[in-house]
Amino acid sequence: MIDPKLLRADIDTTAQQLKIKNYDLDIKAFLALEAQRKSLQSDAERLQQERNAYAKSMGQLIGQAKKNGEDIAPLKNKGEELKKDSIAADLALLDVQDQLEQILHSIPNIPHNSVPAGIDESDNIEVRRWGTPKEFTFTVKDHVDLGAGIGQLDFNRASKITGSRFSLMRGPLAGLHRALTQFMIGTHINDHGYEEVYVPYAVNKESLFGTGQLPKFEEDLFKLEDNREFYLIPTAEVPVTNIYREEIIDDLPIKLVAHTPCFRSEAGSYGKDTRGMIRQHQFEKVEMVQFVRPEDSWDALEDLVGHAEMILQKLELPYRTVTLCGGDLGFSAAKTYDIEVWLPSQKKYREISSCSNFSDFQARRMKTRYRNEQNKPALLHTLNGSGLAVGRTLLAVMENYQESDGSISIPKVLRPLMNGAKSITV
Repeated sequence: MIDPKLLRADIDTTAQQLKIKNYDLDIKAFLALEAQRKSLQSDAERLQQERNAYAKSMGQLIGQAKKNGEDIAPLKNKGEELKKDSIAADLALLDVQDQLEQILHSIPNIPHNSVPAGIDESDNIEVRRWGTPKEFTFTVKDHVDLGAGIGQLDFNRASKITGSRFSLMRGPLAGLHRALTQFMIGTHINDHGYEEVYVPYAVNKESLFGTGQLPKFEEDLFKLEDNREFYLIPTAEVPVTNIYREEIIDDLPIKLVAHTPCFRSEAGSYGKDTRGMIRQHQFEKVEMVQFVRPEDSWDALEDLVGHAEMILQKLELPYRTVTLCGGDLGFSAAKTYDIEVWLPSQKKYREISSCSNFSDFQARRMKTRYRNEQNKPALLHTLNGSGLAVGRTLLAVMENYQESDGSISIPKVLRPLMNGAKSITV
């Protein structure tokens, strides 16, 4: 959530900044509600003061009335009327405050001033490339045909078990998927200084609100029918970031890494990437999350991107890194880099990691703070990034390491995790 003080102090500037995300802030609606809030708050405070003052004097007034033989009912009725008016004013104020909260919850994070303008992914800016795509002397296959050729990747049986957009792996290919996960986790712990965490795969509404998935993106989530307060996680970002919800952290930075399955309904993606493992309802990721001081977050973002890139470099997979334009930037992010790996079958780069700085947007929603130099609680900054999406890394390895006979060479860095095997064959 953005700081409401920004809207109250300079709503025009804030609205202009949000236009980079192609978001039009309804200035008139906010200002009208804000004016109503101020008026109602003034009325509520005045009525509460009148009620309190009358309550203090009521005993004396009733005593005097009884002494004079007067009817005390009007005095009691006035007290009840003041109470009724005060409660009504409080309820009216709460209603307007709730409307303002709903507006605030729907406003995306303000993009960093380095985020380029643009409408969609075609306007993203390439930052760098690493590696050279391999020139094949034979007709390349995509990961679907490669997996079917070795008999270890089965979409038909997965569809029979569950439905479309699921996959079934077996044998050495399933082992390669597991090896990639172990390799990623190990690299981030041993080389990059992350602490591994194991987290729940189902979360409550408060957690999803904290990281920004709710209320805006509920249709993208899988909700558990037996308990509507629980949702399957769309990414480990949600449970890991919420570890410190409503807490004050004494020591920063904190760097955490987790391997989890991820579940997404893919609402609105009908017809997109229906073949293979690019876009599935269930997939696995290794996720990095950082909690840092505000002044350190932009350097931390560059480090985070480097940690994700290192995985691809060690696997010797060509990739490029792009800065997302405003129109492609996520709801909660202030700035995002996407890392895209080369897929020979498509002859283009495809996203394999997103690394984002959320500034204090998530921290404000979660009420997560640290103690600053004055030892006072202040909002920290959160960051996260995929390090990497395991399924997409697997298919990138399959396609980039394919051989003319349909076998798949195993990257050297993974062979110790595959009992020394050098390739996967039928």
